[in-house]
Amino acid sequence: MERRLYVLAASGFIVAAVLYSAWITGQFTTPAVDRAHGYVSELAARDQPWTRLFRTSDVLSGLACVAGVALVPRIGREWAGWLTLAAFGVLTIAGGLFPMDCAALSSPACGRGPLSAAHHAHVVTGVLAAAAAPLAMALLAVRWRTWPAWIIAGLAAGFTAFTATAVAAGQLAGLAQRAQFLIVAAWLVYAALRLLVSDAPVPAPVHPHVVRQGRGPAVLIAGGPAAAWCHWDGVAGELARTHTVIRFDRPGLGLSPASPVPPTLHGEAARLAALAPEHPERVAVVAHRAAAWHAEAFARLHPLRVSALVLVDPAAAPRGARGTSSPGRTLGRWLPALGGTWGAAALARVAGPVAHRLLCGTADTHGLHSQGRVLAAAAGEWLARRDMAADLRVIRAEHAFPDVPVTVLVSGRARGARLVEELNGRLVRLPVSRLRVHLNVLPAIADAL
Repeated sequence: MERRLYVLAASGFIVAAVLYSAWITGQFTTPAVDRAHGYVSELAARDQPWTRLFRTSDVLSGLACVAGVALVPRIGREWAGWLTLAAFGVLTIAGGLFPMDCAALSSPACGRGPLSAAHHAHVVTGVLAAAAAPLAMALLAVRWRTWPAWIIAGLAAGFTAFTATAVAAGQLAGLAQRAQFLIVAAWLVYAALRLLVSDAPVPAPVHPHVVRQGRGPAVLIAGGPAAAWCHWDGVAGELARTHTVIRFDRPGLGLSPASPVPPTLHGEAARLAALAPEHPERVAVVAHRAAAWHAEAFARLHPLRVSALVLVDPAAAPRGARGTSSPGRTLGRWLPALGGTWGAAALARVAGPVAHRLLCGTADTHGLHSQGRVLAAAAGEWLARRDMAADLRVIRAEHAFPDVPVTVLVSGRARGARLVEELNGRLVRLPVSRLRVHLNVLPAIADAL
């Protein structure tokens, strides 16, 4: 999937370059705009015949540029260059949405009357975009260290300065700006070619982040959706006084690297088996939300290795026999690669801390939810839940549940009874929010263990 992301990002930059060069046709369709002294953006001025065509080209070009940046796999120390290039794309979009009222340099009548706010906004965004493009080139050229990057970045900086001088002098501004636009388009094509010839990174083996503390009978804690080891610090600290507590982060969550494949119920049950002590020692499993499915599957598939199950607010399995839809499985296969892109990193940086506070009630002090791989892993687990539920039904039909104590801790009035009956367990109702794990559950967990 990483290789395909490179191709998609490169395609975005090539589309952006083609649309950014639409002004070339405007030299023949809009002869009223002076080729030597008129701005390129005058082709999209409101009083020109093809204004909608060139405005649309600018907006689509900016969108393609932003999409290309969003799909570029994240590489350390390149964030400043890609962020600046994304800003250039956004400014290009704004330039298309807020066109000039008239051809400022080509039409002597332009500017005699009051100009609209959109006209002034276009001027500001045009200046900022003209500065952002060579800056992005320079920042990426510093990281890439290739002579084509340096040459194109140098030409862009030179013609940007030439354009500014020509505008101030009132002569040859059109020629200077057209050369500048050609260089920007060439840079976008070069960035696309560089992505196409780049080697996709080879996925490294996924070794989950594991924390062990305390001594005594083993307790394995499996967190809920998007949870990390640190969310159970309070519970683990108390249990570690009399138990060996094992906490871990599933692939992509917490400090664990992302897995190149979507999660499965059998895979999560095997993960619990790998973290549990070797037979004949048994382990008690504390599982939250959807991890309760993992714990139940582990107990049914490895009955001699489980001493007890404590299920905290277990998730209800989706009804029906159907698993995840075909589009959902396709998206699930893409998510691990998408989690490593600049777009996922930006989305997680903006939405991650807010989501963490809403779901957990506390600030994300470790900055875990500000990473794209965590966002992609959480989405991947959500997409895989129907396949996991279908697999759980098959496992229930083929493997009897072992004779081990089961305690189900729930906060709702109408939840948990069916699962307790299925597992012949004990139901304990607690005044705990269904999305938050507090120390309030510690006495009940300790009593169950």
